[in-house]
Amino acid sequence: MSSNFSKRRVVITGYGMITPSGKDTEETFENCANGISGIDYIASFDTTGFPCRIGGEVDNRWLEDFECRTDQRLKKFSSRGLRLMRIATNEAVQRSRLNEIANRESIGVSVGSHGDNLSVQDMLFLHRFFDGNGHWDMKGLIHTGGYQYLNFFRRKPDAATSILATLLNCKGPNNSIVSACAAGSQAIGEAFRLIQDGKCDIMIAGGCEATLDFSGMAGFILLKALCEKYANPQTASRPFERKRNGFVMSEGAGAIVLEELEHAGSRGAQIFGELKGYGSSADAYRITDTHPKGLGAIIAIKAALEDASVQTGEVEYINAHGTSTLQNDLTETRAIKEVFGEKAKDIPVSSNKSMLGHTIAAAGAIECILTLVGINRSIILPTINYEFRDPKCDLDYVPNEARKKEHRIAISNSFGFGGQNACLCIGAFEG
Repeated sequence: MSSNFSKRRVVITGYGMITPSGKDTEETFENCANGISGIDYIASFDTTGFPCRIGGEVDNRWLEDFECRTDQRLKKFSSRGLRLMRIATNEAVQRSRLNEIANRESIGVSVGSHGDNLSVQDMLFLHRFFDGNGHWDMKGLIHTGGYQYLNFFRRKPDAATSILATLLNCKGPNNSIVSACAAGSQAIGEAFRLIQDGKCDIMIAGGCEATLDFSGMAGFILLKALCEKYANPQTASRPFERKRNGFVMSEGAGAIVLEELEHAGSRGAQIFGELKGYGSSADAYRITDTHPKGLGAIIAIKAALEDASVQTGEVEYINAHGTSTLQNDLTETRAIKEVFGEKAKDIPVSSNKSMLGHTIAAAGAIECILTLVGINRSIILPTINYEFRDPKCDLDYVPNEARKKEHRIAISNSFGFGGQNACLCIGAFEG
């Protein structure tokens, strides 16, 4: 492992998002700071008969407004998730003034994305050409028409990075990350590594997800992962709380601009914070369960702190993965206590998913940005819907109301299905 002295410092010069709680970062942060949930009954498709009928949908009017005002080249190639990513990236690029940079070979793209799910309509159409015995009528499919190659392209996970690079003329490294709930954080972390190692000067990084549809929800329902007991949509997501019973699926996108410190200074870019460290790991345990002792999470957190040269006593806030599932919240609590020891009980820990739901590949990016904004405004976002204490989850989860507190160093956790883990260490910028 290379010495910290050889690593280039990486700062954040832009950020943007679109979530169920807001059309941009400002609106999302303000709603979260006020404890307002973006969860509601799903309106985009018929959920009759589903045990879970709620989710975090992005308002279509926000997409339409953006697309009316901006260049929509390559829109036909874009999944809904990528359309959301274009909005988040536009905000980040505008904030960082990336369009002023002439050398586009120095700018790369790294995105966590899973592409589109196959729609029910596509499934029905394709099966018209299947005889039930393993044989397909490809001539009929090709000559009938009605199924465009674009349907295939939009499902490709790498479509997001290739299209963003084309639209923004980014000719540097191009990474597509597919790692479930850890994808957004890993996309940021791997982009961070590229800049640290001198492979490029700037990376646009983040994640997007828009699989809140029949096939997307059906899979999680079969896994018994979604919340099925709730008095109303807004109170369904209740991380670390005794009556939690599953996560709430959502959609959204988050993007940040990472930049080498001297490069940012040379062009007079505004610096919003510093990405200090990144850790990733695998549970190597089960495909859908996290390790019951949180061993993979422990490895990722420790690796991020070591990478950042940050001691456990210096961490002043933890933005938890906090999904509102029985298993995740318990194992994450165990991991935090193992890493931070007696200090754990004094560190505020909160979950943005209590208000936003779980945006899967976008979650880590959105939560990284909300952590950064919270550092700059000395605000720790709350964990809402916290009514009944779980004796096994016994940390300070910032219940129900945001907390005004100056803090300089935080970590953001992302622990994905399949035991894929990522942790980002984020700090206020100190020149």
